[in-house]
Amino acid sequence: MAEGRGVAILVGAGDAIGAAVARRFAEGGYTVCICRRDAAKSQELVDELRAAGLEAHAFSVDARQEVEVQKLFADVETNLGSIEVCLFNAGSNVNKPLLDTTEKLFFKAWELACYGGFLVGREAARYMLPRGRGTIFFTGATASVRGGQGFAAFSSAKFGLRAVAQAMARELGPKNIHVVHLLIDAGVDSEAIHQRMKAARGIEASEIPPDSLTKTSSIAEAYWFAHQQTRDGWTHELDLRPSVEKW
Repeated sequence: MAEGRGVAILVGAGDAIGAAVARRFAEGGYTVCICRRDAAKSQELVDELRAAGLEAHAFSVDARQEVEVQKLFADVETNLGSIEVCLFNAGSNVNKPLLDTTEKLFFKAWELACYGGFLVGREAARYMLPRGRGTIFFTGATASVRGGQGFAAFSSAKFGLRAVAQAMARELGPKNIHVVHLLIDAGVDSEAIHQRMKAARGIEASEIPPDSLTKTSSIAEAYWFAHQQTRDGWTHELDLRPSVEKW
């Protein structure tokens, strides 16, 4: 086990990307805080990491609620240590024809994927700035740079999150806070995508061509790589896709 390096707080950390990042940073010596609306859903992962001699905790939080986000960060800082890494990974991937995209759906997509990212990123900066160090990650998608058919709500939210990340990077970079936007231009090799492909095309997971989806472990390694960069060569935006992806 690596020497403890501080806390990595992962907000919107589900069973795919969030879980992979939790494993990678726990293996790297960080105390990982896995945060989602229902902490009980991450208990199995917490038990797995603890059984391996790593330190992990699960927290419930609604990233759209300012008071909950503020309380989460305060509790972690008070009880577990300095937050050195923050990942915002919450998404709102909805695909609806334009005329079926209601005001409520559009607002909820923005509220979770963009507004929630602002709240989490701002709170991370509040603790990192006095120490003069830290890394803040945002998970992006194809929709961050291209508004596709049926994705008016999702694309607007992801475009907005990308803008928040850029603004934060320009403001916080000179103060030694590294802000990274990872643009995942790919299907993610996860149970949710397997089920979606089966429903849409009748394809079983075993029939998916090798390396045509991006593995969650590869995404976690990209985040780890960016976090390890020296300040004279920081990456702000990194796009990730399989070799066979059309772009």
